[in-house]
Amino acid sequence: MSNIDLTGKKALVTGGSKGIGAAICKELAACGADVLINYFSHKEEAEQLAKAVRLEYNVNTCVVGADVSNSQEVKQMFNVMDAELGGIDILVNNAGTESVIHVLDMAEREWDRVINTNLKGSFLCAQQAGRRMEKTGGGVIINISSIHDTTPRKGLIHYCSAKAGIKMLSKCLSLELAESNIRVVSVAPGAIETEMNREEIKKFGKEKFNNWIPSGRVGDVSEVAKTVAFMASDMADYINGADLYIDGAYMNHTIQYDPRPPRKKS
Repeated sequence: MSNIDLTGKKALVTGGSKGIGAAICKELAACGADVLINYFSHKEEAEQLAKAVRLEYNVNTCVVGADVSNSQEVKQMFNVMDAELGGIDILVNNAGTESVIHVLDMAEREWDRVINTNLKGSFLCAQQAGRRMEKTGGGVIINISSIHDTTPRKGLIHYCSAKAGIKMLSKCLSLELAESNIRVVSVAPGAIETEMNREEIKKFGKEKFNNWIPSGRVGDVSEVAKTVAFMASDMADYINGADLYIDGAYMNHTIQYDPRPPRKKS
């Protein structure tokens, strides 16, 4: 059991069926929160996760399928949250998608798909959550961004633009919602290994990644999840409008050809 206490809190995690989202669901439940797991296309995984979390941590869980870029589906999802869990205290906007396409080859529909899922979806969910939190005395909205909200990457102009938008979305939300006792932060992972990218990392060369990252290794989903749980807790009560990067200093080490002089022996 985590030292962080979220007992009695009601959390919604979008894109919660796999990867970082699933780890966040588990961690919030381990801290005592009831969790609604949103999924888009992985219903079976979401249901299995909900059952496992319910049995292990003795909390209430449920699942709901919704495309977060569709306002009607988002409204229906929050109605399920109200009916099944009785409200919301914590929203984790984790749902996201990407594709690697050269900017000159990118179709408008692909730009729209990625922007709408990542950025518009975060806005729609934050709006629904904020309206409810305003009435109940407050809450926390945590937007999962990326180091690419600041660091550009070839082939991902739509993804990077969406994540940069999420960074500013979080800051604007923190200003507008603070008077309602709603905190908003962005959590930005770097290179994090998941079941979805494990083979890609292996093919690219995990050792190469490790050498690029100053902390010497690719991150783990549990490290993002623990950070989210902390940010959702009263321990982080004065953290509002902040961007927290979880990347082992990866984004600070963009020049890969530096000489890395060894430490002199004392």
